[in-house]
Amino acid sequence: MKLNRALIVLVIALAIALVVVVASTLQPRIVEAGDTAPDFKVVTDQGDTITRAQFGGKLLVLNFWATWCPPCIEEAPSLDQFQREYGPKGVVVVAVSIDRNEKLYRQFLARTSPSFQTFRDPSADISESYGTFQIPETYIIDRSGKVLEKVISNQNWMDPEFLKRVQQWLS
Repeated sequence: MKLNRALIVLVIALAIALVVVVASTLQPRIVEAGDTAPDFKVVTDQGDTITRAQFGGKLLVLNFWATWCPPCIEEAPSLDQFQREYGPKGVVVVAVSIDRNEKLYRQFLARTSPSFQTFRDPSADISESYGTFQIPETYIIDRSGKVLEKVISNQNWMDPEFLKRVQQWLS
């Protein structure tokens, strides 16, 4: 009798633990400012291998976008200008496209010739690991891998207030 009760209690405890573990894996992780950024490894269209942990010891601007996203296209020129001006000061912009259509992606790059690093992730594995569910979405990541700021939606990357924060992060 005692053994049966103990086994029943043990089975119930294990079942509860299993439900908790499974439920926690079903919740998407959403990366916020202050979190450690998930690691990733890409070989960009420019031929550079970049990981979250190894990108030249610079300030990483990880931008998720797509060619079919009007706000993404709208912010691209200022993001390009930001890379041109702040790249030499210690900023690396990596734009990760979630485009499934490679032809449209390549046409956009040929038309705009961005100065920043680009990569196409049609399965959206990297953006999913960050909990990105709308685009554009950008993570500013410091040399140690900490997310300093998360930018949801498009922005003017040359905005003076934003550039003040960038200067502080670089110093």
